[in-house]
Amino acid sequence: MSDDHATPGRTREVFRAFLLLGLTSFGGPIAHLGYFRGEFVERRRWLTEQAYADLVALCQFLPGPASSQVGFALGLMRGGPWGALAAWTAFTLPSAILLSLFALGAAAFEGPIGQGLIHGLKVTAVAIVAHAVWGMARNLCPDRRRAGIALAAVFTVVLVSGPLGQVAAITVGAVAGMLFCRRHAEREAHPLTLPVSRRAGHLAGLAFVALLVGLPLLAWATPSLTLAVMDAFYRAGALVFGGGHVVLPLLEAEVVQSGWVSADDFLAGYGAAQAIPGPLFTFAAYLGAVMEPLGASLFGAALALAMIFLPGMLLLVAVLPHWNRFRRWDSAQALMRGANAAVVGILGAALYQPVWTSAILGPREFALALSGFLLLAVWKLPAWAVVAVLAGGGVLISV
Repeated sequence: MSDDHATPGRTREVFRAFLLLGLTSFGGPIAHLGYFRGEFVERRRWLTEQAYADLVALCQFLPGPASSQVGFALGLMRGGPWGALAAWTAFTLPSAILLSLFALGAAAFEGPIGQGLIHGLKVTAVAIVAHAVWGMARNLCPDRRRAGIALAAVFTVVLVSGPLGQVAAITVGAVAGMLFCRRHAEREAHPLTLPVSRRAGHLAGLAFVALLVGLPLLAWATPSLTLAVMDAFYRAGALVFGGGHVVLPLLEAEVVQSGWVSADDFLAGYGAAQAIPGPLFTFAAYLGAVMEPLGASLFGAALALAMIFLPGMLLLVAVLPHWNRFRRWDSAQALMRGANAAVVGILGAALYQPVWTSAILGPREFALALSGFLLLAVWKLPAWAVVAVLAGGGVLISV
């Protein structure tokens, strides 16, 4: 792409377009991809339908927040590196700011009504995660082999607790996919042109590996809490396959089991994250703001937010120069079929612990969660509307 694509005018155009989407894109990552297609393929015509489909395939292949990676790449195509930064900032900041303010104002929710509202948000998380598991299972586990991989992932995360269990489940799923989920490519891949040189890709890949290996060593060698937080959120962002909801068990293992965030605060924030537009990964900003060792601060929110998004963007830049050749391999496609099936199992295990066990205390909570699930799955209400309904229901069953 020529240098004139990186003009200030292009950067402002990208920022305005993505700011509007950041303020209005409710419904999660799959819905975001639909918004992007309507805005940039149909209305603005920044790229063709085929090029957009290839870009989505690339970002779904990588760990990280797929919709944010697609937005980053669209900004890169339109405005170069500054366009990529503008796209990510405009799409991410609205929800990050709202969740940070919710975290810092949590003291306002200490009364009975406030506690009922928080409890309703925790029940909302049950409905949202159950709906995500249901939808992902239908799409990613359509046959017995992949259903078996998902079941094996459930047993893996049950038997191996913490982040190691998540990594082990994805690894087992990827290997199983290579062995049992091979088939010919469904269609011929078309080239995808993005302005990233091989040198930039290599540097991004080295940075990704260096941080993934170096941050845990630095956090172990020094007593710095800041380094420990950077390591935890970077590792969570680096190991998430399958979209925003899958980050839930990874973050729970990092921040709740370590004692940095209480289980109640964790689920309340996750429920609140469903009520706002933008990427679900901005849940990290809420966690950083309520993290007890760092104190209630915007510094913690900014640190957690930057670290959870960084690995996905580094990986995207690293693979762009090599993607056209790699995606033609049947082995790569088989690997991802298995890894995606394992993701369903990981999320299914998270639906029980910590989501269900922390929110469903009796038949009233169960009825409320089931209502939320049906509103999502049958009545097709947007997630923010279900959040509003269930938050009000939480108040009613608590007073």
